[in-house]
Amino acid sequence: MDVFKALTFGTKLRSAAANPLNSKRTHPAISPLRSKAISGKSGKTLDDLFSRLVGTKKSQNDPEMCVEPEDEDAMAEDESATDSQPDSDYEDAPFFDIINDDPTKNAREDDSDADGDNIEDGQGNIQLYSGTELSGAAFQPKPKSKKKNKRRNEAQRRAQIQQEEINRFRNEKSIHVEGTDVCQPVSAFEDLIARYDLDSRLAANIESVGYKAPTPIQMQAIPLLLEKREILASAPTGSGKTAAFLIPVIQTLAQPKDVGYRAVIVSPTRELAKQTFFEFERLSAGIGLRAHLLEDVPKVIKKFKAKPSLALQFDVLITTPNRLVFLLKDKTSIASLKQAEWLIIDESDKLFEAHIKGGFRDQLAVIYKACSHPGIRRALFSATFATEVEDWCKANLDNVVGISIGARNSATATIHQKLIFVGNETGKLTALRQIFRKDYTPPVLIFVQTKQKAKELHRQLKGDGVHADVIHSDRDQAERDAVVSDFRSGKVWTLIATEVLGRGIDFKGVNLVVNYDFPLSSISYIHRIGRTGRAGNKGKAVTLFTEKDAPNLRSIASVMRRSGCEVPEFMLQLKPSSGSGLKRLKRDVLDRKATRAANKSKLPVAAAPAKLQGLFKKKRLVDHKNKFRTFKRK
Repeated sequence: MDVFKALTFGTKLRSAAANPLNSKRTHPAISPLRSKAISGKSGKTLDDLFSRLVGTKKSQNDPEMCVEPEDEDAMAEDESATDSQPDSDYEDAPFFDIINDDPTKNAREDDSDADGDNIEDGQGNIQLYSGTELSGAAFQPKPKSKKKNKRRNEAQRRAQIQQEEINRFRNEKSIHVEGTDVCQPVSAFEDLIARYDLDSRLAANIESVGYKAPTPIQMQAIPLLLEKREILASAPTGSGKTAAFLIPVIQTLAQPKDVGYRAVIVSPTRELAKQTFFEFERLSAGIGLRAHLLEDVPKVIKKFKAKPSLALQFDVLITTPNRLVFLLKDKTSIASLKQAEWLIIDESDKLFEAHIKGGFRDQLAVIYKACSHPGIRRALFSATFATEVEDWCKANLDNVVGISIGARNSATATIHQKLIFVGNETGKLTALRQIFRKDYTPPVLIFVQTKQKAKELHRQLKGDGVHADVIHSDRDQAERDAVVSDFRSGKVWTLIATEVLGRGIDFKGVNLVVNYDFPLSSISYIHRIGRTGRAGNKGKAVTLFTEKDAPNLRSIASVMRRSGCEVPEFMLQLKPSSGSGLKRLKRDVLDRKATRAANKSKLPVAAAPAKLQGLFKKKRLVDHKNKFRTFKRK
């Protein structure tokens, strides 16, 4: 009889669980809304029975465990029916043992299926549920906490506000980033101390060298490098790119170790490498890191061979690519880059120029392969943006972040740029003299295309009484260093240079840059005029051009327009230059005798071509090479 009652009760319970809200008579076992008022003879409530049935205990006030009956009269009938039923009938029934929510505890193996979930009577008429299944079928799931949603929404709102503030700050500083998980920039060097525990000695050195506040490139590049991200950075000339990579390198290396080179800094010219070395010495003073400026490679190899421990005593290597490749390829050298944690490439667009014969790109490939440390981090810096460099970085660097300051491939706004038409080659010297008479405020830097023209112009200016000197590739390293030193100290007022000084060299206070020869590209133009207007100071740049320069004028005019200078509209509508035009500009050299003839004529303006042609015929000068007046005697 007890078993029959239990089975009957289970059938009712199953029916109520299948559709509890639509049932006209909701069983009190699953509707304990008023269970306190309908307790049985033993004083136990229906909640107690239900808890035993489903194997869980629920609070009487828990809304999840309550199902409101649709009809109050039906509820009253249920209550009276329950009061008349003794508690012992439920307590003694084996049903509670059969449907216990732990099937492995009391259920018989022959009465359960493979999973211990459901029990059938063999004919499929009666199916009993465990307490866990019953509660899941009969009651709605617990709604998500409103407090958790509120906290989550508040956190998302704060993160969105913070990101908007970061974007606003970047826009104010003209900082453009491209990449994922880019950290926020810093607004002061003090922020580096709080966020990255900057070495106190390094912080003191930053202050002692005169860095009051970080420049835009330093604001974004330094945090990224301190977080060991690989970057491609483009910023105007004189914007502090050198310190932007030296500060993170010094901070991460921390202290000297006798394991060999742990950082490699590659510069395109000896002058720029030496300048980087001096800046490293200033910023790392008192920290103990040792830098090696690679100059005389055969001498270095001889020293390393005689005393191998010397190759391990340096922490940082600063060099040009050609010297470093020479050192790496020498079989007797023990120098290695296997411990290098940093590879910094300064003026990266120059090093990636493909048209340079036997150029930097092949040398850079050798250096890149030699840096085999698994944790190597690479960073490329330049004042101009080259598509070739960007493509290489995306293919070879790990999750690279691109940084650009201001408009790409534009000069800084602190430089006043001007174009002057001089007619032809002989008109350039006259125009230069007029510039000197009108606005000559030393120091002045003059760029020419070839070393032959540099020598000739130097003779002319010396004859005019100008304190001038010249630097080009024919002069040895000692002479070049002496000229640069004299120009920095003020002994030399005007410095004539080829492209060797067009990149990276930081001369303090250059007031005027003159492009005596038209630049071969907009990239070259940006680097040339970038020797003035540095570190926020104002400067002037004058570019002389002739009729032959017209095909290349459009690119320079575009740079000027992007920098905020006024440019005639017709210059922007000129046809782009061709490769043959660039080659012609590169080999076009003014003959010395033609220049002297123009000087003797003392023309107030550019010499007329007709007069010069007559002069050339009279002197029996003919053109053996081309029609652009590279004259020689028969």
